[in-house]
Amino acid sequence: MTTKLFSRAQLKRNVSAAALRAVLIPDGRGSRAVTAHHLVWTLFADAPERERDFLWREHEPGVYYFLSDRPPRDEHGLFEVAPAKEFAPVLRIGDRVAFELRVNATVSRGGAPGVRGKPCDIVMDAIHGKAVGSRAEARKDALDGVAGAWMSRQGEKTGFAVERLEVLGYSSIDVERGRGRRVARLGVLDLRGVLSVLDGDALVSAVGAGFGRGKAFGCGLMLIRRA
Repeated sequence: MTTKLFSRAQLKRNVSAAALRAVLIPDGRGSRAVTAHHLVWTLFADAPERERDFLWREHEPGVYYFLSDRPPRDEHGLFEVAPAKEFAPVLRIGDRVAFELRVNATVSRGGAPGVRGKPCDIVMDAIHGKAVGSRAEARKDALDGVAGAWMSRQGEKTGFAVERLEVLGYSSIDVERGRGRRVARLGVLDLRGVLSVLDGDALVSAVGAGFGRGKAFGCGLMLIRRA
């Protein structure tokens, strides 16, 4: 398995960078996710044919965390980039880790036998069929249950049990590209809690690969530390 690197980058606050700040950090979570999608690529796009080999998340506007195969390189003078650190935690059965995760969690629906169905956001899937006027309340009621069930399924596949889970928030963002054309609507869950390790190697591998979908737009990177 390729050794992963954990790093942090922050947009510079000097005069030239400050002049671009409103463009690089637009208002609105969806707009910011799309702009950051292009912005963080500048730190890793060292060749035209390069495919994404990193995960990222916005820590706060203008500050980003990365888990990558290569260290980020600021070729345009926009960032302050902290030295990358090797991500190689040694986890054993029974260890406890605290985590934070921003994730586009989905389930497959509508597929024929043997054919994968369309990915559906787990929260919107849970309230499908509810009257429009009652959806906000239904969504609120469904959050803990669907998030807990999804995390438990992830744990069964990737070597952990959920000891404690807190849903910090949920939002839908429209991911657009060019002239306002909508590509997708992503449901984004912000989660934190404590996991009990069942298979340390499997969990570390899963963290390196990322969880859920929407990874190009800042989802999927699980931050972990010993609890």
